[in-house]
Amino acid sequence: MSSAAEQEAVREGGLSSPEVGRRPALNGRRREAGVQGQGPEVWPGAPTPLGARFRVGPDGVAGTNFALWAGGAEAVELCLFDEAGLETRAPLTELTHEIWHGFVPGVRPGRRYGFRVHGRWDPWTGARWNPAKLLLDPYARAVDGDFTLPPEVYGHVRDWPQQHVADTVRDDRDSAPFVPKGVVVHDDAPDDEWADDRRPKTPWADSVIYELHVRGFTKLHPDVPEELRGTYAGLAHPAAIGHLVRLGVTAVELLPVHQFAHEDHLLRRRLKNYWGYNSIGYFAPHAAYSASGTAGQQVGEFKRMVRALHAAGIEVILDVVYNHTAEAGELGPTLSLRGIDNRGYYRLQSDARRYADYTGCGNTLHVVQPHVLRLITDSLRYWVTEMGVDGFRFDLAAALARSMHDVDMLSPFLAVIAQDPVLRRVKLIAEPWDVGNGGYQVGAFPPLWTEWNDRYRDAVRDFWRGALPDVRDLGYRLSGSSDLYAWGGRRPYASVNFITAHDGFTLRDLVSYERKHNEANGEGNRDGTNDNRAWNCGVEGETDDPRINALRRRQIRNLLTTLLLSTGVPMLVAGDEMGRTQGGNNNAYCQDNEVGWLDWSLLDRPGPSGLLALTSRLLALRSAHPVLRRRAFFSGRPQTADGLRDLAWFTPRGAEMTEQDWYAPASTVALYLSGRDIPGRDARGAQVTDDSFLTVLHAGSRPVPFRLPGPPWAEAYELVVDTSLEDQATVPGTLHRGGETVTVPARAVWLLRVCDEPEPRER
Repeated sequence: MSSAAEQEAVREGGLSSPEVGRRPALNGRRREAGVQGQGPEVWPGAPTPLGARFRVGPDGVAGTNFALWAGGAEAVELCLFDEAGLETRAPLTELTHEIWHGFVPGVRPGRRYGFRVHGRWDPWTGARWNPAKLLLDPYARAVDGDFTLPPEVYGHVRDWPQQHVADTVRDDRDSAPFVPKGVVVHDDAPDDEWADDRRPKTPWADSVIYELHVRGFTKLHPDVPEELRGTYAGLAHPAAIGHLVRLGVTAVELLPVHQFAHEDHLLRRRLKNYWGYNSIGYFAPHAAYSASGTAGQQVGEFKRMVRALHAAGIEVILDVVYNHTAEAGELGPTLSLRGIDNRGYYRLQSDARRYADYTGCGNTLHVVQPHVLRLITDSLRYWVTEMGVDGFRFDLAAALARSMHDVDMLSPFLAVIAQDPVLRRVKLIAEPWDVGNGGYQVGAFPPLWTEWNDRYRDAVRDFWRGALPDVRDLGYRLSGSSDLYAWGGRRPYASVNFITAHDGFTLRDLVSYERKHNEANGEGNRDGTNDNRAWNCGVEGETDDPRINALRRRQIRNLLTTLLLSTGVPMLVAGDEMGRTQGGNNNAYCQDNEVGWLDWSLLDRPGPSGLLALTSRLLALRSAHPVLRRRAFFSGRPQTADGLRDLAWFTPRGAEMTEQDWYAPASTVALYLSGRDIPGRDARGAQVTDDSFLTVLHAGSRPVPFRLPGPPWAEAYELVVDTSLEDQATVPGTLHRGGETVTVPARAVWLLRVCDEPEPRER
């Protein structure tokens, strides 16, 4: 309950009062500005499925069933909008297990709608019902319009002068003219183009993930028609898919495509949320990415995009944000869940005015609540079964795994996923941390899950910038991170290896900047991490110095080659294979412009085109050689009578590394991968065998003499990759004898194939 002083402050506002316990009178015949007088006929309908579902009802009458969970609400109004924007309201009088429902004859696909939910206004107890605010259906399949966040969309008076009670003063202005509406979609509409879809079902061990932004990937693509650029249809265009196929990736991981809203602080600075980590509609493809329309057409366009990618052998993984919503903290807008049942959807503190924030975004969804868990799992199943996607990357997944407070790997969310017959069969990737206490959980997720491995990122960055105190951590990361994942039946592909992601420097910026340069974000360069683990090769930012630019290109080749030769699932970021830059911005979340978009003209320049060729070649090598994408961890023990092990580590002296070597700093590391007796069998039950390889990583600034291990490791080696060369087509395929001392160039990776032939085999 509020203090007397706070209640007095509310009363002095003159706009509203808490109105605790007030029940409105509803008759479906209100006449207000922009509201038609006669409400539609509403039949009882059904409480399931939730949302708006067009169907043929009793007596063969076509219409739409509306169902909304609103626990604790006193009344719910369905609001229908015609083409002119006129609103017709009708009460949903049927209530089944806290679900308000009704069937409205004649409402067909394309009709826009929303809800108004009535109840107590008492923020001190977490009750924030406000029927003046039109609310988006959490189950809306499509959304028409954009969130602009004027004062009218806030449930409280946004500019209340007494800030300590600002969120407690109810704003009774109608928000309907200022917010998007849900759109009724014909979920069961026939789609001949979708009927023959075939999922690639790429095994985890064979997967290569390519993280991209739907809008940014094609916005500047010269071969995509201008009207399709930046859309789902643009990503489905042959020019876009052709690049992915030539590159050799097996899956695209799309930055959020759920309907999202832009934050108020960005709109005030004339910026927008570009990345989309501010979801508000968990079933709706983001309308702004549609080329065909926003009255439901975006659903079909998204499906056709998925089908086109599948036809090219490419899976679709969605980056999903179920940990928080765009409604932010107590001073945020009332767009959907807050107005439906604030206490039921969000984690609140003991002071129920405030939100528990494990996400850094103002609120956290209360996933232990059955209806919240149902919302999330219904959404996930929808995207798999009806939209065709192949998996999900869960933003701040540790927040979803919290029970009451602590992260719990037996939490309801993880338990439900593990037993769900649909979801347990798709790709599940955790971002295994959140911002709360105990939120860092790398290596802790159950066997069904893979994880973004930031320890891989940090170790590889530190090695190539000469900052590793010793090489123990690097050894684990290059060989699949068995220290993190070799438990409970987990495999090396539980580790999603990455060096860059959307969040942070691009690969080119990682070798060009040591400090972030985020001034364009308008936050005084305070946003974004300071822990970049970057080396600018001697000059901060762009330079005309040919020596430094050549070194930077070599470092990019070194980082990419390390990533694609490591055990685990590699993840590339769109544009890194062509030297994309963000000008040193390591937090370009609000840069919906050339900073955030891919510059395809880079491919016309010699350096980036060579980088693309190297990336494609490395992915082809990875695809051809199972020893580079193992399904089981290395044992490190002798596999044959001659003492040959499946994994061995060597110093430049040609000797195997000792315990002392692991605890010392080193600029040169070499690992031998044996292709003999790889664990596992092929589809016919035959033992899998492959070539053996020696990878030499040398981060030193001068060339290093290196003695190649002789028998039993190898009689001879063929040089396959040399990152010191700008053009990989010029790799000579030189043959070296085992025991021979070679000179590895400064700052380079060599990949050598073990061979017995007197001449190098044709490459």
